[in-house]
Amino acid sequence: MGMRPPNVTESADDERSGHAPDKGPAEQDSLRAGLKNRHLSMIAIGGIIGAGLFVGSGAGIAKAGPGIIVSYVIAGLLVVLVMRMLGEMAAADPSSGSFSTYADRALGRWAGFTIGWLYWWFWVVVLAVEATAAATILTSWVPAVPQWTWALIVMVLLTATNLASVGSYGEFEFWFAGIKVVAITVFIVVAGLAVFGVLPGSDAPGGVSNLTAHGGFLPHGPGAILSGMLLVVFSFMGSEIVTLAAGESAHPEKMVRRATNSVIWRIGTFYLGSIALVVMLVPWNSEAVVEKGPYVATLDQLGIPHAGTIMDVIVVTAVLSCLNSGLYTASRMAFSLGRRGDAPASFSSVNKRGVPAVAIWSSVAFGFVAVIFNYTSPDTVFQFLLNSSGAVALFVWIVICFSQLRLRRVIERDMPERHTVRMWLFPYLTYATIALMLFVIGYMFYDDEGREQMVMSVAVAAVVLVVGITLQRRRAGRPVAQEQADAADGTAEVPATAQATSPSEPSAEG
Repeated sequence: MGMRPPNVTESADDERSGHAPDKGPAEQDSLRAGLKNRHLSMIAIGGIIGAGLFVGSGAGIAKAGPGIIVSYVIAGLLVVLVMRMLGEMAAADPSSGSFSTYADRALGRWAGFTIGWLYWWFWVVVLAVEATAAATILTSWVPAVPQWTWALIVMVLLTATNLASVGSYGEFEFWFAGIKVVAITVFIVVAGLAVFGVLPGSDAPGGVSNLTAHGGFLPHGPGAILSGMLLVVFSFMGSEIVTLAAGESAHPEKMVRRATNSVIWRIGTFYLGSIALVVMLVPWNSEAVVEKGPYVATLDQLGIPHAGTIMDVIVVTAVLSCLNSGLYTASRMAFSLGRRGDAPASFSSVNKRGVPAVAIWSSVAFGFVAVIFNYTSPDTVFQFLLNSSGAVALFVWIVICFSQLRLRRVIERDMPERHTVRMWLFPYLTYATIALMLFVIGYMFYDDEGREQMVMSVAVAAVVLVVGITLQRRRAGRPVAQEQADAADGTAEVPATAQATSPSEPSAEG
């Protein structure tokens, strides 16, 4: 099956399924293009800067020492390659379902179903994690308000933002991401001056002596690079959000192309640059790196007053940004699944403001339940939720690779004029990326800390996969005429695999 030219004025992913939902006076059949260029630009730049960078990176530094720089290089290279592949498909055919839609077309409906629901699962669990993180910091500021109340306030506020309009989401994310970008930029400038020994009033040692002064560059051996990579690779999850959000802008292909082309400097500057400065200025084995976080430890080392409070404000901003984007992303994936008949039809309904309200409420409802489990069963139910979603990033990335392998020839054949982003050294670099990810997955099974997370994630993925294959087989057994009749009534979707293709136009499913 070929990829259809996108309709940039209607940004919902009308997934080649033949679905023609009924239009009521209060509903439309498409999302509204309410995101401005500045929104998408900042989403692209700030989307990769999460609370994990400011706080969680400390565990990676403790694990790998200065070698964490190499861990970030490998993980960053992986993300750059995957984003290039995703950008190639998204620039040619923007879709609110992004990689789930492309997996549907390239590998089969079971693939789009499986990876779409796993991605939704990942983000609704993230909602609970980030809401709790925000509540913890806010409670330390205002102890009179219980922690669960702060979690509720945060969830309600950002739910209202997403329900208002896609423009409201974009505006909030613009400012959230802007604060993160300014904060990390200021940190890089200040820390850079300290490394060169020209920061006024600082007693921090300049130069690069800390890279080798405490047991060498790899104090725990080369294997620690991979262990560190397992801790940092998931902090890059979110770089793909711009390909979903672009579908709700006036010029999605332009924004996807810009975001894809800029991913190298974004990762190089914000992640590699800042982490390298941290390990240059602070001994990697300092207890403060883990206890306070690497950035607070560095600011304290530089004699910056109130470093902890400053970083708390930045972390809260990063957490709220992640919450905002997580709810947006989960709801849009649910919307896309509904459009393709892989979720309840109500998920694909759009209200007067052009937002999928049912998909938003459904996503946030599970997030609320997960927050409750975080307080009532943190070591059992909630721990299972965390472990079962932990490896989803790798699953998403590997599916993107296989989808790009199949759809590259379709883009070249059916829409060469839209082939504005090209994967480098295709197909060799795509195969190399797949091999690297399979190696990382294998190492997670070998690693004591990663094994439980990988086993749980694979178990959940297997259940979703079985459901997806079962549903596809059931649909395949139904007459095409019946599927089309149901679609015309708005009661079902025509599966992508049921659409006829001429002998001269082979489908992407092979």
